[in-house]
Amino acid sequence: MKTETKPIVIFGAGDIASVAHFYFTHDSPRDVAAFTVDRDFLNENSLSGLPVVPFEEVALRYPPEGFDLFVAVSYSQMNQVRARKCEEAKKLGYRLASYISSRATIWPGLETGENSFILEDNTIQPFVKIGNHVTLWSGNHIGHHAEIGDNCFITSHVVISGGVKLLPNSFIGVNATIRDHVTIAPFCVIGAATLILKDTQESGVYIGNPAELSSVPSHRLKKI
Repeated sequence: MKTETKPIVIFGAGDIASVAHFYFTHDSPRDVAAFTVDRDFLNENSLSGLPVVPFEEVALRYPPEGFDLFVAVSYSQMNQVRARKCEEAKKLGYRLASYISSRATIWPGLETGENSFILEDNTIQPFVKIGNHVTLWSGNHIGHHAEIGDNCFITSHVVISGGVKLLPNSFIGVNATIRDHVTIAPFCVIGAATLILKDTQESGVYIGNPAELSSVPSHRLKKI
């Protein structure tokens, strides 16, 4: 398979965008050409020595025929902000880039979607499937035959055991553990150090060891 080397434009100008620039620059065949944000959020004209341009103009200045785009956005609104911006970029004609660290442990046959961001020290066992717009921060274990749906954000030192199904738009906090063959319903928030032993319900917020379901649904959390 040919290695993709088309330069990229990174959507975002915050910490995650800076981190993405660092990884693409130091651990991929890609060059980063510029950053872009919505005009209303354009506060600086440069970042990391590169131009920051309005998203409304990006296709004119960095056309999709010559550049790919990576959306470096966090888990805001249960990952829906990142998903929406990815769709807007695709409508402009951009192919969405992905990054998989050379220091992640992966095996042949790994299936990943577009706009993946998989950092160092992730151990991803055989037969895992990872959807679109998924972030795996550093140091996680993803067990065999696990399936991670679109628009999920997994922080660090999370254990996702074999056969787990993580459905779209979920957030998994630091040091959480999910037992084998459990299904995490869409739009769930699994808190830091939480132990999940059974299937969850949609939009549930789970905290504790073992987990307890919060009375507040995920869409009412102000910081997610």
